[in-house]
Amino acid sequence: MLLPNAWDHASAAALHRRGFPAVGTTSLGIAAAAGLPDGSGAARGETLELGRGLARLPVPVSVDVEGGFSDDPAEVAALGAELARAGVAGVNVEDGRGDGTLTDPALHAAKVTALKEAAPYLFVNARTDTHWLGTDPTTAGALRKCTAYVRAGADGVFVPGLVAADEIAALAGELGTTPLNVLYSPAHHTWDALTASGAARVSLGSLLYRAALGRAVELACAIAGPDGPADGTQEGGAVPPYAEVEALHGDFGFGP
Repeated sequence: MLLPNAWDHASAAALHRRGFPAVGTTSLGIAAAAGLPDGSGAARGETLELGRGLARLPVPVSVDVEGGFSDDPAEVAALGAELARAGVAGVNVEDGRGDGTLTDPALHAAKVTALKEAAPYLFVNARTDTHWLGTDPTTAGALRKCTAYVRAGADGVFVPGLVAADEIAALAGELGTTPLNVLYSPAHHTWDALTASGAARVSLGSLLYRAALGRAVELACAIAGPDGPADGTQEGGAVPPYAEVEALHGDFGFGP
């Protein structure tokens, strides 16, 4: 299943109207739209508000809650229960931290368990950033984390940054019936290759948000013409990278 990720009501509703059977949210899109850093826990309020609103759509909605916005499993569970009461179908909770390290596996597992106990019908997708942060970018390293989170109650696991088809297939095989979620990477993947690899869910992450942002700036500059503010525009439909968009909350510029 392809899971497109929205950043506000309009983007989610537009994706639903085009026929996507489920919609996720992007933490970067939510945070950047509010002028906040991603992965820092700063966008808890915005994430909760959007999740409540999107739950009214007639499709399952999965909300990216970063690391749960707390290291207290009880607080993470309370957030999950509130989203579940609103009608959210699932959450994605990650073990990556803003400082580039991983949360202790036992603590992250405790968050997963607390979420499932507080909201048994909430689909908990446990994300490990072994590959995304490069802390242990091996199939064995990802499997250790995924196995621990599945034992804690996770319904699915997510390994962004895992791009090699053979590694995806190997991890999916080791996980058996537990769905493996991977992040689509235009530089590495085709849809056909991913579906053949055994990935059960493919997330688009912040790609749509970044593409929309880049295209908006590009279009404005094109309309302004040669005498307009051309410096720093994206050319040829280029999608600004994650780091460039993430930096916007502390900057006034866009582009190099």
